[in-house]
Amino acid sequence: MNPKEIKSSDMNNYFEDRYQFLLQVHREILGKRNVEKRSINGIYNRFEYPILTPQHAHLEWRFDLDPGTNPFLLERFGINAVFNAGAIKFNNKYLLIARVEAKNRKSFFAVAESENGIDNFTFWKEPVHLPSNNKETNIYDMRLVLHEDGWIYGTFCSESRDESATESDQSAAIAQCGIVRTKDLLNWERLPDLKTHSPQQRNVVLHPEFVNGQYAFYTRPQDGFIQAGKGGGIGFGLSASIEPAVIEQEMILDKKIYHTVYELKNGQGPAPIKTDRGWLHLAHGVRNTAAGLRYVLYIFMTDLNDLTKVIHKPAGYFLAPEGEERVGDVSNVVFCNGWIWNENGTVFIYYASSDTRLHVAVSSVERLLDYTLNTAPDGFTSVHSVQQINKLIEKNRQILYKEKEKV
Repeated sequence: MNPKEIKSSDMNNYFEDRYQFLLQVHREILGKRNVEKRSINGIYNRFEYPILTPQHAHLEWRFDLDPGTNPFLLERFGINAVFNAGAIKFNNKYLLIARVEAKNRKSFFAVAESENGIDNFTFWKEPVHLPSNNKETNIYDMRLVLHEDGWIYGTFCSESRDESATESDQSAAIAQCGIVRTKDLLNWERLPDLKTHSPQQRNVVLHPEFVNGQYAFYTRPQDGFIQAGKGGGIGFGLSASIEPAVIEQEMILDKKIYHTVYELKNGQGPAPIKTDRGWLHLAHGVRNTAAGLRYVLYIFMTDLNDLTKVIHKPAGYFLAPEGEERVGDVSNVVFCNGWIWNENGTVFIYYASSDTRLHVAVSSVERLLDYTLNTAPDGFTSVHSVQQINKLIEKNRQILYKEKEKV
């Protein structure tokens, strides 16, 4: 129907009715209470609903609310996905700096806050005004770290087209690590991009403490934008300064291994949590399947005094996509670059599913330590897996026999 075919009074009523409909839907989305679901594995609990979706974006971001220029109240700027959020507790509120991807495929950052960290997340009024390096086309996947130098740092992927690629190849890209810092998550200072000897860098995370008086980074050196090539694995390097940050030597502390959940590539998730037993790390691992790449999360621990020494690493994945989480723009994927350790010991794990929406799972430091310290490592063969099961069967058989004797 053409607006000219509608009487002015009818058009005004249509606009107002549609606006009230949009307001109601948006309020219902923001006000929805989340429901914790009891898990089988006992390590963490998921929640019933995603905490951030494209529908969480403010109406003012998506619609021209002027009836004169948008009489049908059509969406003018489409949001495709909200995912891969860095996380921090700031002024007693849970803040997520989410990757918001528009329908034009360009991503930007936006801060959402919640009082309890599990529901009612609401975006701040405007997206993050992040200074550009004047080269990048796309930015995404920020990790937030409150460093002991007093700044909140954000490390993120800064992507630009590979100018050495042929004209026919419009997908070739170069990824580097952008660095910003802030005191309030409102005003951001852009620092020079991280410099390493690797052709490309993704999933770079700043360690929250100085190491031997230097800034420490977890890196992911790789040869190409998608394929790690001879690179890959979670790397570690030191920089004497943050302005600029330059790593002269990277070492791989957690490498790719054949026929594991991290055989194709792996990368650090959020910054590690410091416990009295070691640094607790959450990472993502990627393997190839007949249905495409599968992303899962796994956990490992490094020594308190030697960050390059892995001291515990449970076999297999910690969290994988389930149910509707497996469906989305890039299916069969979970990714995490933010978690928050609360004063009461609970840990909120903010993970995205299939590059589409953001979820939260809840655990505790105590449970995560139990899982990490007492779950057997990968033996890397089928024979070893059977041995592990038989060992558990025998132990349980003895326990059940003793219980039976008591009866």
